[in-house]
Amino acid sequence: MVAIKQLQKSDADFWSQLDALLAWESVSDASVLDTVNGIIADIRKRGDEAVLDYTQRFDRLTVDSMSGLEVSAQSLAASLDKISAGQKQALELAAQRIRDYAEHQKMESWSYTEADGTLLGQQVTPLDKVGLYVPGGKAAYPSSVLMNAIPAKVAGVQELIMVVPTPDGEVNDLVFAAASIAGVDRVFTIGGAQAVAALAYGTQTIPQVDKIVGPGNIYVATAKRMVFGTVGIDMIAGPSEILVICDGQTDADWIAMDLFSQAEHDEDAQSILISPDADFIARVKESIGRLLEEMPRKEIIQTSLSERGAIIQVADLDEAVEVANYIAPEHLELSVAEPEKMAAKIRHAGAIFMGRYTAEALGDYCAGPNHVLPTSRTARFSSPLGVYDFQKRSSLINCSAQGASELGKVASELAHGEGLTAHARSAEYRIK
Repeated sequence: MVAIKQLQKSDADFWSQLDALLAWESVSDASVLDTVNGIIADIRKRGDEAVLDYTQRFDRLTVDSMSGLEVSAQSLAASLDKISAGQKQALELAAQRIRDYAEHQKMESWSYTEADGTLLGQQVTPLDKVGLYVPGGKAAYPSSVLMNAIPAKVAGVQELIMVVPTPDGEVNDLVFAAASIAGVDRVFTIGGAQAVAALAYGTQTIPQVDKIVGPGNIYVATAKRMVFGTVGIDMIAGPSEILVICDGQTDADWIAMDLFSQAEHDEDAQSILISPDADFIARVKESIGRLLEEMPRKEIIQTSLSERGAIIQVADLDEAVEVANYIAPEHLELSVAEPEKMAAKIRHAGAIFMGRYTAEALGDYCAGPNHVLPTSRTARFSSPLGVYDFQKRSSLINCSAQGASELGKVASELAHGEGLTAHARSAEYRIK
């Protein structure tokens, strides 16, 4: 039986227990920081030569030039032909659903003209170049390729450059096939902090990008932190999370498996169930113990549930909502009779899965909304990755002579008040 923590909302120290449960920090120790710092400095100094050296050292690839690390469009298409018909159909259907959803997110330029003829507005333009990091080797994340690349393409990004390590030359055809379907422009078989640095600063072969998106290990995450400011980044993601609110009327096996679906990611993943029904909680715990034996990733799930999982009993569904809003989870399942009514009360969540039939796993692959979501309570202030992350806004101001005269008087007063004489006089020149 898994020793999953059980908390009672009625306990006097409940909130401190919850804080201890939620505590997680992506801490890069001194050795990681030193290593990444050195790699970034070396890439900036030696460019392609350093990329080749690190790829040979860390990925055990023997390559003489950067051309040996770039994957052609023909090779990507060949991977598409190598995968099974079922996999190809699944990728294409998922891609289309992600694209259809993304089309609804596009921001458009707008403007309005005031009575005196002054025009004010906002001009929306796509980023020029974006870098997409994809984990490589035995890890296969074609869904990550689709979720990051398709919104960028819908936004109108001119050039999307994907980096994916292929340690020991191990190519993942699913990942390459997804890149082909998503319309990725260039692919380099490099990874780690060196790939992030190459994208951020550019080399003789790899173009400098404006933003870097996509998940990676601690070295990749640390590198993304360090290059932020030179380029934009999507987010620094923590372990995967799921929070399920259930009224006790859903099949307990379904809920147990939903909790497993995130716990199997890694030992730091967090799965939490909130319910007011003590009998249902007991049934879910029984389901967990029984179904765990069937899981290929049993040990990972068991560690995740024991170390970071929890079942929280509340008095009613209103208390469940209160706790959920505090947790601000990455994934929130509302397995209740009136999920839309409950969703209206949720203020903080990356993605909300409504109803008993809406498994979080559907969102990971093919529902349509993005699976790149805020973790570690950052849903309090941030949002899922979307088309808007690949667009930027410029303010538009076009003053008429009359508008410049009237605004100049206001600007003059404020500028003199701030002691900025040139500001004031610049505005005053336009006053009639």
